[in-house]
Amino acid sequence: MSSPCDPQYAPVGDVGAALMMIDSRLRTIYEGKSETDPEQQQLVDQFIASLGPGEVDDLVDGACTLIYMFVQWLRMAYEDHDRDVIEYVVPSFVGSLRMMPKSIPAESIPTMAALVVAAGTGLSPSLWRKQFGDWTGDEMNPLEATAFLLAEHINRITGDRDFATRMITEALSSSNMD
Repeated sequence: MSSPCDPQYAPVGDVGAALMMIDSRLRTIYEGKSETDPEQQQLVDQFIASLGPGEVDDLVDGACTLIYMFVQWLRMAYEDHDRDVIEYVVPSFVGSLRMMPKSIPAESIPTMAALVVAAGTGLSPSLWRKQFGDWTGDEMNPLEATAFLLAEHINRITGDRDFATRMITEALSSSNMD
């Protein structure tokens, strides 16, 4: 029986724009900067400000698609070692979110953990979240942090700082060829 939260029913969104934002954050961290370059942040802020309501929804759906794809990759990687993705990813992920109290409101952490669990059980994060109403402004930083932390986790376990971005870029390229 198919679930109404099955990924086949989910909007893909603007995965390219979401990936650009996550990759930008990853590069900032890998360059050893504790804060985003002000010029880079200004470009991101201008980009976000230029989006209309539908485009913002596409960006959010794109971030949820990234979360789903990252968790599916992690699920396969952990299953190859007879481990459960939820058991090995969620606790450290939640711990990381808790270490960011200025950016991540504590009340958003259960929702972000549930997005990862939804993806880990084969459900669409965006459709799972949609059951509970519209996204709130307070959930945007945590959503971005969720995608970022999953990408960084993938990069760390592969030993390749560009692996997560490259994986998505290659998936997008191959889907455009189909």
